[in-house]
Amino acid sequence: MIELKAEQPEDRWEVEALYDLCFAPGREALSSYRLREDVPPVSGLSQVARDADGILAGAIRFWPVRIGECEAPALLLGPVAVHPTHQGEGLGGALIRDSLAKAAESGWSRALLVGDAPYYRRFGFSRLTGVDMPPPTNPERVLGLDLVPESWADLRGQVLRWSGSQTPG
Repeated sequence: MIELKAEQPEDRWEVEALYDLCFAPGREALSSYRLREDVPPVSGLSQVARDADGILAGAIRFWPVRIGECEAPALLLGPVAVHPTHQGEGLGGALIRDSLAKAAESGWSRALLVGDAPYYRRFGFSRLTGVDMPPPTNPERVLGLDLVPESWADLRGQVLRWSGSQTPG
């Protein structure tokens, strides 16, 4: 049995070790990491999955960002990772669905990520046009999800680092 819980400060190093295991060296050189620097993940939405023995099986994090000149708030999903011993069990999907539901319940309007469209389409993500991640991000991989209907409609501009409190929008 796997239990999903909000990530706690004491989980940080274990989660980082999981990300190191699951992702290529140099992952922190990606443009999305520039948006995360010195910004804490969103409390309550970033989660860990632990097995019955308390061993970390998966993790997901969300970061606040701003979009365009109007500085509309959004959630940047990622990374999400599942330990190799638990891959193929649907745990990544469970983390994504559960945390997106919590994001909507807590008042966030929109989420985005940089990822593989065929995988994330099952969760409702689609390609965002006119929303630009810092280079060198492939624009085909910039995906968004309306947590509130039409929240991405007519929203254009650069994805910017967060400043201020983590108030949903």
